Amino acid sequence: MTLAEKILAAHCGRMSVWPGDLISTRVDLVLSNDITAPIAITEFRRIGVRRVFDPRKVVMVPDHFVPNKDIASAEQVKLMREFAHEQGLIYYEVGQMGIEHVLLPEQGLVLPGDAVIGADSHTCTYGALGAFATGMGSTDIASAMATGEIWMKVPPTMKFVFHGRLAKWVGGKDLILHTIGDIGVDGALYAAMEFTGEAIDELSMDGRFTMANMAIEAGAKAGLFYADGKTLEYVKSRAKRQYTVYEPDPESRYEKVIEYDASKIEPQVAFPHLPSNTRPISQVGNVEIDQAVIGSCTNGRLEDLRVAASVLKGKKVHPRVRCIVIPGSQRIYLEALKEGLIEAFVEAGAVVSTPTCGPCLGGYMGILAAGEKSISTTNRNFVGRMGSPKSEVYLSNPAVAVASAIVGRIAGPEEVGL
Repeated sequence: MTLAEKILAAHCGRMSVWPGDLISTRVDLVLSNDITAPIAITEFRRIGVRRVFDPRKVVMVPDHFVPNKDIASAEQVKLMREFAHEQGLIYYEVGQMGIEHVLLPEQGLVLPGDAVIGADSHTCTYGALGAFATGMGSTDIASAMATGEIWMKVPPTMKFVFHGRLAKWVGGKDLILHTIGDIGVDGALYAAMEFTGEAIDELSMDGRFTMANMAIEAGAKAGLFYADGKTLEYVKSRAKRQYTVYEPDPESRYEKVIEYDASKIEPQVAFPHLPSNTRPISQVGNVEIDQAVIGSCTNGRLEDLRVAASVLKGKKVHPRVRCIVIPGSQRIYLEALKEGLIEAFVEAGAVVSTPTCGPCLGGYMGILAAGEKSISTTNRNFVGRMGSPKSEVYLSNPAVAVASAIVGRIAGPEEVGL
């Protein structure tokens, strides 16, 4: 069996599962946020169950519109907060929280071998830890909160092998954008994407989180990495419970195996209006920008901020550009502060926000007007994703986003002397 099949088999009490099997599987964690939790809570009440199956396995994190941007978002969070306190759930809010998919691994709530579902499409982020994690609808989440189980069809697995060593300024964001550009936004539809190869072995945990996060942009059910030494080192100080590391069998059957020479991959930029509309930085041309965003559940981790600050330090944001930096969690914000990264951003003319999803989904903290263009380290660039349907969003890694903020047009770090 593949890695995904191994985890699902263990969670549904079967010796083996195969692609296409319909299974009922227990879950180790159920997640929802300030957009999806209120619907799940309403449906949970309709089921007629008084208590969730296990309050230690249900997590709620308001992160999309917090700190509350208006009355409607305040009401959503109030409903969520009251339910979480009533049920004794794991709950994080402003001051202790972060963007959900950054926060949960950081807090040791997701571990290798887990089966996790969340009412958010980017729940697949946790596959970086060797877990099977996938997004589902709020009614599915309500059912899981009540029963501790969920049904699903076992996905086929596609294997992506990245050979060679990464070039300078190339990271997980570029590998996944290159992959999506190659196979398309439905190229891994309802499949589990399994990532491996020498370049993956060298990739940091932050880079792996970025890749797993965007598996959904290829239509995938999940994106998974093997839990290697780096993974175990990451979870060692965070884990508060036992976990199981699974490995794919040598004779695993894959729907498809795709191989890349990672050494030939340049920093990538996804042009509007799809993550698959990618170009290497050398072929971007002259694209002036109005805004640069560094953050989100895709690239709001400490490594991302370090890279951004290394490019920006000693320079100034272009007078025509708004540069918005959003740390992914309070812990990351604090570490960035201690390392002097926040100071570097502010002195360069960028603005630093409290952790929030904010502009990624067009929520707030960076909405685009008609005709404006933004380069962003977020995960989607659909029409109207960050504001006006007449605006444009370009996706990149943090180094390219910051270099672009300095130059005033999409540019690589080399153009600012690095």
